[in-house]
Amino acid sequence: MTFAKKDISDFPLSSPPLDERNIEILSVPGLSVNLQHVGNTLKITATGTLKRVCNPILKKINSRLQEEKLALVQEDRVIASAWLPPIPSSVFKRLILAEMQIALGKYIPETISIELTCQNSYRYPPEIISEEMDKGTIKRIINEALELGTFIITFTENDPLLREEIFEFIKYVDKKRAIVNCSTWGTDFSREIACRLKEEELHSIMVAIYSTNPQKHDAIRKSEGAYERATSAIKIALEAGLMVVMTTHVSPSNIHELPALYDLASELGVHEFSVWEAMPKSREEPVLTEENRKYILGMYHRINSSREGIRMFSNTYFEGHMLGAMAGRRWMHITAYGDVKPSPYIPFNFGNVKEKSLKEIWQKIRGYPYFQSQNNLTPMHDPDFIELVDRIPAEAKLPYPFEKVYKR
Repeated sequence: MTFAKKDISDFPLSSPPLDERNIEILSVPGLSVNLQHVGNTLKITATGTLKRVCNPILKKINSRLQEEKLALVQEDRVIASAWLPPIPSSVFKRLILAEMQIALGKYIPETISIELTCQNSYRYPPEIISEEMDKGTIKRIINEALELGTFIITFTENDPLLREEIFEFIKYVDKKRAIVNCSTWGTDFSREIACRLKEEELHSIMVAIYSTNPQKHDAIRKSEGAYERATSAIKIALEAGLMVVMTTHVSPSNIHELPALYDLASELGVHEFSVWEAMPKSREEPVLTEENRKYILGMYHRINSSREGIRMFSNTYFEGHMLGAMAGRRWMHITAYGDVKPSPYIPFNFGNVKEKSLKEIWQKIRGYPYFQSQNNLTPMHDPDFIELVDRIPAEAKLPYPFEKVYKR
């Protein structure tokens, strides 16, 4: 595999299987989906009686393939973004099937994010750590997620690599059914860890950097040397041949730092610079304005339409324009203690996997009219949803049961 190529113009016409020009991605009764490679252009086409059902998502994917640079081009497949499965692949087939079901009104938790530990250091007392989900529970919810149609599993929050079974969990995920992403703070990251992640077929490693000023990043992480550990982890992961994403959260207070952060990501040589909108915890906290979002979208389009430089991902575009808000519609999050939320940022819980199946909890989330409606604003940016957050008692333990604030 070649990990340096990021532009379709460098796509090797002689490399199998994409030199066949028309590669079958999916074939089911009433539908055939194929990947066409003509010159420097990739296009996904559909034929059959079910063509109309999958055309909306194919149109969106094709616009990304044809208008934007790719995160990674390999000899036998392309990866448009670390947040999407490779094309072609059996996981990409699951994406098509999931989007067809969504088009017919049956929403699938396409992405499941799982917290593996409450630790961000080794200093947590044993009684806190003992409340984390055990290994059996985590494997069970991986199985249940795959049965629900999930095709992206992300181990996230704090530093998942501090959980000693992390490699076992990554290996456990059936790679024919889902890709696996994992975030890290860079804590004790080493070449041995990077090589093991590569061996277990990790799709991408994600490292957050919040400022190009090391002291400022350290202050946000509340850990001296955090910046050095993060940049070191990126370099080590790249040397091991992993796909690497540098992530950041943007708010009104740091939006001016985005160009410098992109330059840092380019200098480090990551495959994608991933920008997420920071989420307020209450209506008093400042949120991105429409002017801020226009700035992010302008940067996104400018960077991705250029042949030079690395790719940029932005949930301002992905959720705001491409798919709509994903929380409770295409996304479900599980905390280290087993509480299930529509996304990591929402202070409500809809059940606990230690007590109920993931399917039951997903059906409960989907039963609320708020998550049945389409919205281009993530819930914590939506004034109507913030009204529900305001109903949480001041001293309540979070995440708070949603049914206590939502009046049907």
